[in-house]
Amino acid sequence: MVHHGAGLRKITRDDEFVEQLVKDYKTADLSDQDSTMLDYVVKLTKEPWNMVEADVQTLRDVGFSDVGILDIVQVTGYYAYVNRLADGLGVELESIRDEK
Repeated sequence: MVHHGAGLRKITRDDEFVEQLVKDYKTADLSDQDSTMLDYVVKLTKEPWNMVEADVQTLRDVGFSDVGILDIVQVTGYYAYVNRLADGLGVELESIRDEK
């Protein structure tokens, strides 16, 4: 999150909100839909073997379409893939905090 925080700050223009997300998204001022999506993404990232149909249904229940859910899964999977490539190759990401 630190690496992408600068981009999110540019988009939202809300440093306090971004800091809430960095600290703990569960305490950030999020809609039910955004909070549910982030819970899903965290589970998919940390324990993909535990994903079940009920997890997908939870997203549908807060208003995500199947196309929206596919987007969520694809973006999550892409970032997991790229991060593993970088980690596997020993790539060190520049520090966003150093750029401020």
